[in-house]
Amino acid sequence: MCRRDEAGLFFAPSKEPTAARLSREEAAKRVCGGCPVMVECREHALLQPEPYGVWGGLTAAERRVVLARRRRRDLELKKARTANHIAAAG
Repeated sequence: MCRRDEAGLFFAPSKEPTAARLSREEAAKRVCGGCPVMVECREHALLQPEPYGVWGGLTAAERRVVLARRRRRDLELKKARTANHIAAAG
């Protein structure tokens, strides 16, 4: 669906006022909400990581939050595995 829409909906013009940016991002997210490949698009943007635009219903700032949460979760899982391994060996 986004391929048919104007790219400007998904990517900010330079010096875009905050109110206009928020409105444009919400419109882009509405398009994403009806997309059959939204999850795949989002994962692509998270794995790249794409630094700009709305991808898979998330803005760049929202993707940074998701990535930070994933990093924390992965670190906690690694710590838990190490602790379990040490406890099992001890």
